[in-house]
Amino acid sequence: MSGPVTVVRHTGEFFAFCLDTLRGLGRRPVQVREFVQQAWFISSVSILPAALVSIPFGAVIALQLGSLVRQLGAQSFTGAASVLAVVREAGPIVTALIIAGAGGSAICADLGSRKIREELDAIQVLGIDPIHRLVVPRVLASMLVAVLLNGLVSVVGVTGGYLFNVVLQGGTPGAYLASFQALGQLPDLLVGEVKALLFGAAAALVASYKGMTAKGGPKGVGDAVNQSVVITFMLLFALNFIVTAVYFQVVPQKGS
Repeated sequence: MSGPVTVVRHTGEFFAFCLDTLRGLGRRPVQVREFVQQAWFISSVSILPAALVSIPFGAVIALQLGSLVRQLGAQSFTGAASVLAVVREAGPIVTALIIAGAGGSAICADLGSRKIREELDAIQVLGIDPIHRLVVPRVLASMLVAVLLNGLVSVVGVTGGYLFNVVLQGGTPGAYLASFQALGQLPDLLVGEVKALLFGAAAALVASYKGMTAKGGPKGVGDAVNQSVVITFMLLFALNFIVTAVYFQVVPQKGS
């Protein structure tokens, strides 16, 4: 029974941690300097990997969908299928994986190191809330960078898919763009940004929680980093399913 009990206990503690963080969002003073530093750091370690990953991601989607729609005799809808797949799903997922793998692991390692050096305990002794001082700026920075990075990933992914479809598969540029204009709509972009916002918050919250609860010295910090990345990936895919299901129930689709 120790396994399930431990899982339930950690789950409850994580939700309590999230509520404390949410409560700290409206507290004063606002840690502007920490927020700017964290946003710059997360963006600096995430922009290049995200751009490099989004190119083959968009190309693979374009190649797979181009081959499929050609077999179905619907070549004119290649552009709509490729762009919507990148904007709705691939862009936020790539952004979340990069944020969790690069930024989240760094956040977890930083807070975990502070934990084992007892810096967090010293902060509490001074009467400072470590969640308000350290966690809230990191969560806000991760959310901001995720939203901006999702735009970059979407643009690069769509451009890569367009080039691969037109150059390698002999597609027509006009048909590629016209099909997207026929089926695409503004809520498709908005849901991608909402996903990126939620994914960025989830990655930062999990990383901060695992870092602030690390124990066992440097080995414990390393284990916390590994666990934070794995848990974040699992949580992201669950969130993605929920948001996508709600989106298709709420927003009417063109052509349906």
